Amino acid sequence: MNDNLLLLKSLMSVLFVGIIIQCTSQESAWSTEYPEPLPDSAALRFLPGIVSRDSLDFNSAFSRDGSKFYFAGSAKGKWIIYMSEWKEGTWNKPVLAPFTELDYSQADPFVSADGTIYYISNRPRNATGPAEDFDIWYVRPQRDGSWSKPENLGAVNSDSTEYYVSVADNGNVYFASNRKGSLGDHDIYMSRYEHGKYSTPENLGPSINSLQMEHDPMIAPDESYMIFTSVDRNDSKGSGDLYYSLRNADGSWSQAKNMGNKVNTDTYEYCSYVTPDGKYLFYSSEFDVKWIGTSQFSWMTH
Repeated sequence: MNDNLLLLKSLMSVLFVGIIIQCTSQESAWSTEYPEPLPDSAALRFLPGIVSRDSLDFNSAFSRDGSKFYFAGSAKGKWIIYMSEWKEGTWNKPVLAPFTELDYSQADPFVSADGTIYYISNRPRNATGPAEDFDIWYVRPQRDGSWSKPENLGAVNSDSTEYYVSVADNGNVYFASNRKGSLGDHDIYMSRYEHGKYSTPENLGPSINSLQMEHDPMIAPDESYMIFTSVDRNDSKGSGDLYYSLRNADGSWSQAKNMGNKVNTDTYEYCSYVTPDGKYLFYSSEFDVKWIGTSQFSWMTH
């Protein structure tokens, strides 16, 4: 009996150490080479001339290993996803993302915990018809370094527009849509990922959505907070501002608050994104991609 007990304790110790090593490996796996100068209390343009160019540039998403940065731009009447790669000690000039389809518009890339890239596109669902409204699509990385064919997130998409997807670590999907039942022009919705399936999307209600327009949700990996854009609220600094809401203990959302003049201007702020290490908030404003330290927002660093 004592021998069995000792054996059980030994096995549990090995398992425990294995779990600690695995968790430590996962936590330390993500790293990247941030370009100098680093932002602190004031937002800076990100990679001027590479990402923030003399055109409309927006969106932000690092690859899971931190070696690639995805963003979107406008060219010839379409939205296109670009990629800059860290090579030989520098961030390189952007190229088309390998899954880009020039016949259609694509934007709003989001890299999930397993490396899947979600984005929006107006490619037809049957792959042969004309361009349609925007849906959420995704591609998965393959072992040979290529990408899977684009797949439509059919359980979430509707016959209206869906865009700017953000995925929590548990698989829950947050996005914006102007589908029937919205409170305003566009609202933010969430679809739960349960038992390998996506639930019917839920409108996040009046704590988040208003009679105006809400879009571009950025969910924290643990769903503890959300950042999004809202248009023409009474406390807006400009036409579109970044707002935040905190998740309450009962699962509801706190009343959204304006993020203030650290990020919001008299123009339009949108496409928020927080780096996987939690150090920086990226967003789009004045035709550029900008970044600022999350240390400037106490509710993000608790």
